[in-house]
Amino acid sequence: MSDAKALAALKSHSEAERRRRERINAHLATLRGLFPCAEKMDKAALLAEVINQVKELKKNAVEASKGLLIPMDDDEVKVEAYDNGAGDGTLSFKAFLCCDYRPELLSDIRQVVDSLQLKMVDAEISTLGCRLKVVIFLTSCRNKNAVDDAEEPQLLTNSVRQALNSILEKGSISAEYSPRTTLQNKRRRVTFFESSSSTS
Repeated sequence: MSDAKALAALKSHSEAERRRRERINAHLATLRGLFPCAEKMDKAALLAEVINQVKELKKNAVEASKGLLIPMDDDEVKVEAYDNGAGDGTLSFKAFLCCDYRPELLSDIRQVVDSLQLKMVDAEISTLGCRLKVVIFLTSCRNKNAVDDAEEPQLLTNSVRQALNSILEKGSISAEYSPRTTLQNKRRRVTFFESSSSTS
């Protein structure tokens, strides 16, 4: 009786192994159909080619998404100084703000820009559900009285970052006392704010 059970177990194992090999071969055949000249590749070469193609696709996806304004789940503030190529002595900045939408948010951003005596040359927003991402492009004339011109962009970058972080903190406090606000449009991308002049 034990021999019969052992034989049945061996047969069952062999059948399971046969089905496993058939599934693997079927998937390999599918992969071969996706790549040119794959018929001449052995299994190892085929899998290596698949890995390379997946890596390339991931790289292309990252590159393609760099210019997209997609709000993420985490609140974020990022400020970068860049050369606008004008050569007129102005400092240029790109600021990113990602957070929950609230009605007074855009007004708060405008107040920050005015308080720092910056000029807003362009701005874009993107919304996804109740999340919002804002990108604003700012310029400022160099301070002729600055002791170190090299430090001035960094100092102003830090000031913009701190001011935008204060907007995030304000939103966190107000969110504790008010229901979460949702937007009618699930996702859109628009340009907003007219260019503003520096205040003095």
